[in-house]
Amino acid sequence: MKKKMIVLTGPTAVGKTDLSIRLAKAVGGEIISADSMQVYRRMDIGTAKIKKEEMNGVRHHLIDILEPTESFNAFLFKEYALKAANEIWERGMIPIIVGGTGFYIQTLLYDIEFADSDENDGIRDELNRLYEEHGAGYMHDLLAEVDPEYAAEVHENNVKKVIRAIEFFRQTGQKMSEHNVEQRDRTSPYNFEYFVLSDDRAVLYERIDRRIDKMLEEGLVDEVKRLLDEGVERGCVSMQGLGYKEIAAYLAGEISLDEAVYILKRDTRHFAKRQLTWFRREKDVNFVRLNELGSRDAAFEYMLDALRKKNIIE
Repeated sequence: MKKKMIVLTGPTAVGKTDLSIRLAKAVGGEIISADSMQVYRRMDIGTAKIKKEEMNGVRHHLIDILEPTESFNAFLFKEYALKAANEIWERGMIPIIVGGTGFYIQTLLYDIEFADSDENDGIRDELNRLYEEHGAGYMHDLLAEVDPEYAAEVHENNVKKVIRAIEFFRQTGQKMSEHNVEQRDRTSPYNFEYFVLSDDRAVLYERIDRRIDKMLEEGLVDEVKRLLDEGVERGCVSMQGLGYKEIAAYLAGEISLDEAVYILKRDTRHFAKRQLTWFRREKDVNFVRLNELGSRDAAFEYMLDALRKKNIIE
């Protein structure tokens, strides 16, 4: 008998949090966050982190588990999430994976195996030197030469992924895009339902703008300033998150606050678009189209019905 698992994802600001709480209460679930930023302590406003009172008694995992100076990646996510899922199953509950980091979800759901890497062979050091000398655009161009498919998926600002993919190609002779396709063909060991919330694009973009305005009202600038003052460097993985790098640039005097907000809203909309592109490519997904269903109540009932059909709930 395959263990049961539920995924509730979708683009940023689509409204996953409220529905995830309702779902957890209805099915006897606990939530595992699949968010690459909510793992960090004291990074609350810019990550739109759920507040204690909003949890409504539902247990949450993988929130506030790391210092902002620590790194987090898909490999660590899978390790931590699997440990949490096993604890949830032991309690007779259902793990509900909630968040917008599609690759993290894929690694857990299909038990993705990560490419082996010998970090002591000097390749990564060489690539890091090239990045320091020539910048992100140059590195992205290098990746495009050896793996154009993967380069099309990864933004040049995601330097860590760009360097990792070039390193992988040089070590193995295989493209990261080919490796990922092989992994995507894996069969999940779980009895799962994979919900993707979506909405009309104009509605989603308006929600994004409102959310960012609210973050600023709640003190996003002060939050970023506190992190920098306590010694979190701008080069840290945590500070690459949307909201943090833009405000950090403003605080460094590189751009005005208006420019920072403009860039943040623009890049968050682009990010939401890329998230939807990712989810459309995934197999076995069930799109919950809020604009067609008409209300969140209807979306909730739609999800419960789908879970009954899969025998995940009675």
